[in-house]
Amino acid sequence: MIYTVTVNPSLDYIVDVPQFATGVVNRSRKEVINAGGKGINVSIVLKNLGVPNRALGFVAGFTGSEIESRLVARGVETDFIHLAAGVSRINVKLRSEMETEINGEGPDVTDTDIQALYKKLAVLNADDMLVLAGSIPAALPQTFYSDIMARLEKNGVLFVVDAAGDVLKKSVEYHPFLVKPNNYELGDIFGVELTTRAAVIPYACELRRRGARNVLVSVGEAGAVLAAADGRVYQGAAPKGILVNSVGAGDSMVAGFIAGYAGNKSYREGLRMGLCAGTASACSAELATRDRVAELLAAYTGDEE
Repeated sequence: MIYTVTVNPSLDYIVDVPQFATGVVNRSRKEVINAGGKGINVSIVLKNLGVPNRALGFVAGFTGSEIESRLVARGVETDFIHLAAGVSRINVKLRSEMETEINGEGPDVTDTDIQALYKKLAVLNADDMLVLAGSIPAALPQTFYSDIMARLEKNGVLFVVDAAGDVLKKSVEYHPFLVKPNNYELGDIFGVELTTRAAVIPYACELRRRGARNVLVSVGEAGAVLAAADGRVYQGAAPKGILVNSVGAGDSMVAGFIAGYAGNKSYREGLRMGLCAGTASACSAELATRDRVAELLAAYTGDEE
């Protein structure tokens, strides 16, 4: 079974306002509300691709109930810890001539809540995969992901980590099955600027050498690089498309890789489906659907080695 953890999920309120101005009344042209959070996005795309999974994490209040109900409506299994106080955050994205985001802080999480999540995770074993995605809020220790991995390492769980900075660096000590930084996040780890797939390769290989089994690095429109557990480096261009919304594209790449690899344990197929799922989300107002990913896969010719 695949499990995802989203420690600070949200309702994402996306508003289109032509010619937004401060200090006056603005009227929106369009509004959309989605359940948000990196792990939640992974769960939704996995379900869209026909891969069963279960979403875990912390929710609170009426917004938390709405997040959960929206996932259930999409067919995603949920098993959240319901916090006693506060409300899950609302993130606002204002789209006008420029995009502006206001992200909520989220509710407090007590040690009792953390222990409840640990208890749910304790039953995972070598047949399970655990996706830890997104930044860790101030309400939790910044070692939260590595604490989870330390607890479950002996169980043989396959870890997938989509995080940045010290959280990512610490995670490689536990030999995760997959880490997925983008080129900027990878560059930050090594103190360099990485803008091309060719520049990414030696640093992806170094992160693999440090302990990650597979290192998948997204490089925007240039595509992605995979330093794989078989010792080889795979890379591919992104399918062509018009960017509509980049939110969730990286999460969709993670889901696509998991779904593609699960089919026949092929790293190349994992990369191909990851690229197509990422593009399907980036070039649509919605997260990647199975039909759209299949269309892109059928036409895809951009893989290299």
